[in-house]
Amino acid sequence: QVQLVESGGGLVQAGGSLRLSCAASGRTFNIYAMGWFRQAPGKEREFVAARWNSGSAYYGDSVKGRFTISRDNAKNTVYLQMNSLLPEDTAIYYCAGTRGTRTNLLAWDEYQYWGQGTQVTVSA
Repeated sequence: QVQLVESGGGLVQAGGSLRLSCAASGRTFNIYAMGWFRQAPGKEREFVAARWNSGSAYYGDSVKGRFTISRDNAKNTVYLQMNSLLPEDTAIYYCAGTRGTRTNLLAWDEYQYWGQGTQVTVSA
């Protein structure tokens, strides 16, 4: 089994930055890609960013140019650097992992492993 634990959320003013971390443990060799999703109250889960182990990365349109996904293989940790934050970025952020090698990384239901989520609140 795989365990994912997010950290790094918090309250920040608009224009500020936060870095989220997602530490993976367990059978991590099963994971071929990691992603970040977010869900705001009353809204559907939204794709934020994802990255194959090979390094190819994808971003949601609303975060392109502001967010960066990266990975530290030695620490089995994936990061989401969030810059120029906006109030509409406020949500619970979840990291996820997938065993699939031909996965549509933008689809949340393609992921088998999920963290508990971390709250990000951006004040105006």
